[in-house]
Amino acid sequence: MTHTINHPEVLAEVTAVFARYEDALVNNKVDVLDELFWDSPHTLRYGAGENLYGIEAIRAFRNARPAVGLARTIVRTAITTYGHDFATTNIEFVRAGGTRVGRQSQTWLRLPEGWRVVAAHVSLMPDA
Repeated sequence: MTHTINHPEVLAEVTAVFARYEDALVNNKVDVLDELFWDSPHTLRYGAGENLYGIEAIRAFRNARPAVGLARTIVRTAITTYGHDFATTNIEFVRAGGTRVGRQSQTWLRLPEGWRVVAAHVSLMPDA
């Protein structure tokens, strides 16, 4: 099986949906964040301080977290698409007023309802 890596049309789609996700994240648009994660018990999100299994756990976390300190600057982005229905997005970021480098990885899958995050991981590197 041959997959086209970074087909321009697919890459543009994933780049756009990732930008929508990022806007929702820093502006605490929980409804959009919920929409962009796969509505499934198989979805997972490893956070900086939590391991969340299933969309219900992810929703509960998002609804309980404070809506402050979400601003961040993305310092590096790597988006790769594999064929027409699978992609990864990876960024390095720094929180506003912070110095620690954060990392975020997402696995995206095209489903009938659109592109959805099926797995995510967020971590912070120790200060140098």
